[in-house]
Amino acid sequence: MLPFDFQLQTRIVFGPDTIEKLGELASEMGARRALVVSDPGVIAAGHTRHGLDALQRAGIEAHLFERVHENPTTDDVDAGVAFTKRHDPEVLVGLGGGSSLDCAKGINFLYSNGGQMQDYWGVGKALKPMLPMIAVPTTAGTGSETQSFALISDAKTHAKMACGDKKASCRIAILDPKLTVTQPPRVTALTGIDAIAHALETYVTKRRNPVSLLYSCEAWRLLAANFGRVLEDPTDIDARAAMQLGASYAGVAIENSMLGATHALANPLTATYGIVHGEAIGMMLPHVIRFNGEQYESWYEELLEASSNGNGMPKASSGPDGLADFVTELVAKAGLATRLPDCRVEEAKLPDLAAAAATQWTGTFNPREVDEPELLNLYERAF
Repeated sequence: MLPFDFQLQTRIVFGPDTIEKLGELASEMGARRALVVSDPGVIAAGHTRHGLDALQRAGIEAHLFERVHENPTTDDVDAGVAFTKRHDPEVLVGLGGGSSLDCAKGINFLYSNGGQMQDYWGVGKALKPMLPMIAVPTTAGTGSETQSFALISDAKTHAKMACGDKKASCRIAILDPKLTVTQPPRVTALTGIDAIAHALETYVTKRRNPVSLLYSCEAWRLLAANFGRVLEDPTDIDARAAMQLGASYAGVAIENSMLGATHALANPLTATYGIVHGEAIGMMLPHVIRFNGEQYESWYEELLEASSNGNGMPKASSGPDGLADFVTELVAKAGLATRLPDCRVEEAKLPDLAAAAATQWTGTFNPREVDEPELLNLYERAF
């Protein structure tokens, strides 16, 4: 069996209305002042107010930083650090989608350790302890609440920096599926496809191990069986709960297995064309499954065998091709693009995109080696 070093860093508090426990959980840490990082959409939905009220009921002074944008940049983090220094919090709360959670982690890096975000690009570069953090995700997608990475874009170069450190792991994740009901349908679609990609990619990486496989498999089972349900009935709390839990399990899998070529291919599409991450993922994932399946067919069959329960998911006998077709059907059902020309990607730009994809860290964990020629071929398959 493959060796591993596993410790779950994050306490998971799961269930409807668990946001009401936010103040109680922060108090258990001994915190009397909290900084809440949220975004305008979540604030408008009323979720941020619920969190602030829960903190205040527990006697915790709460301050709100709301200048978070989709795909947070170094500018967002710098503004957050300046705000944080004025209030000297004892706990950080990320309340929102992956952008709010990542921005809160970025703030934590700089507030606790100084410097600039670029200093922490990579793994394990924070030398000082960091503030305890509570994550309250309002989407079911990134799994940021159960992993130690913050994805922050350089405001000047647009490079997406993965900044990881075990000290940046959230101390607690509050998973309240009711908070995900207010997501616009497109956000549900984009985040759901991203979570599904996390489950599938982590299952086949070079760093896969007995622990990551457990979380990847259960994440896939929950996500694949319930994504269609939330698209058809956004008020289905049971399906929402399964999606949220599946996304968090996939986050644990990322922490222990990393990602692969799909994410390496998606990031240049976002940086060059502004294609939303989940849509870029959805276009590339089926082609990566087929590419990897040429050498690792048995791994995909193993996953399908473990998760097949007669609910429409592909069976092991369908192999990687059947799985890729299933993912394409989910992407189309979600109303997302399935081909690069649908997003006005130019064929002449594919070599440049492949060169950029070859610099992405996640590609190094793909089970099959992916250099520029292979990445270009994958873009061409999606064209």
